[in-house]
Amino acid sequence: MIDRYLLRYFLAVVDNGTFSRAAEQSNVSQPTLSVGIAKLERLIGASLFHRSSQRVHLTDAGTRLLPHARAIESSFQLAQQSVVVAEAPAVLRVGILTSIPIVAIAAAVADAHRIDPKARIELVEGNERQLTQHLTRGRVDLAVTLVNRGGDRFVEEPLYEEGYALALPALHPLAAQPQIAGEALADNVMIVRRHCEALPETSRYFTDRGVRPFFALRTTSDDNAIRMVAAGLGVTVMPDGFTAPGVVRPRLAGFDLRRTVGIAYGGRHEAMRFSRPTFVSALYSVLRRTRGGDTIPLAKLPPLDKMGR
Repeated sequence: MIDRYLLRYFLAVVDNGTFSRAAEQSNVSQPTLSVGIAKLERLIGASLFHRSSQRVHLTDAGTRLLPHARAIESSFQLAQQSVVVAEAPAVLRVGILTSIPIVAIAAAVADAHRIDPKARIELVEGNERQLTQHLTRGRVDLAVTLVNRGGDRFVEEPLYEEGYALALPALHPLAAQPQIAGEALADNVMIVRRHCEALPETSRYFTDRGVRPFFALRTTSDDNAIRMVAAGLGVTVMPDGFTAPGVVRPRLAGFDLRRTVGIAYGGRHEAMRFSRPTFVSALYSVLRRTRGGDTIPLAKLPPLDKMGR
């Protein structure tokens, strides 16, 4: 029989990438964790990891075991929740990607508080790398971040997909065009969104076309960026979801990069996907109202007015 703690050691190694960090997360010494993994491999009858000096990688047997181990751990958590009378955790800790519009998050928080006035939500902002670290270390329970990036460290639930487009002041000479070639912006002043995950691709796009503009602003605030676009300070590239009075959003010809925004659940909180927090359901409801066809259906989504507390 395989003990639960052995599967938790296995998942900790998968989620952290090294035995040392997995041991730290599991609150055991590295030798203890290594002995546990060796015992699990004996019980399974196969090696689960390829070990190297930098990171460990799953073997074919480990890859086959992973979804079952996650499902078993989630079932354990659900079973524990079903018999515990105590209240749910007082604070839901939510990581927020800094490159998504905060207006949808604010609306979801308002709806969640309307449904449950006692709800306590802590928002932790960060870029994609920082949110991954927060999820791994248990700093946040879940994160609204980029998903479908090819990893298997977290249970993910996609919310919507979008592309990137230009942001121009409404009085820009090219504002009426639905699509603009990068070369047409060669003499334009630009604004850099330093925190954007697409910055390397954006920079390469313009460099390949010989566009080397003057940068009037380098910022990590999307609100500052789009307000300065509206003021006529410069132009920039932003995800489609950003809008503001006095700003138009034509396509950038040949720039077809897209992203998927969704929920990533921390390893200790994967069961939340099955007992979806009020905030998550509220966020999806907001996105359905504001984004329409861009949203990706969630499995078994309850109506907003029937969500449990």
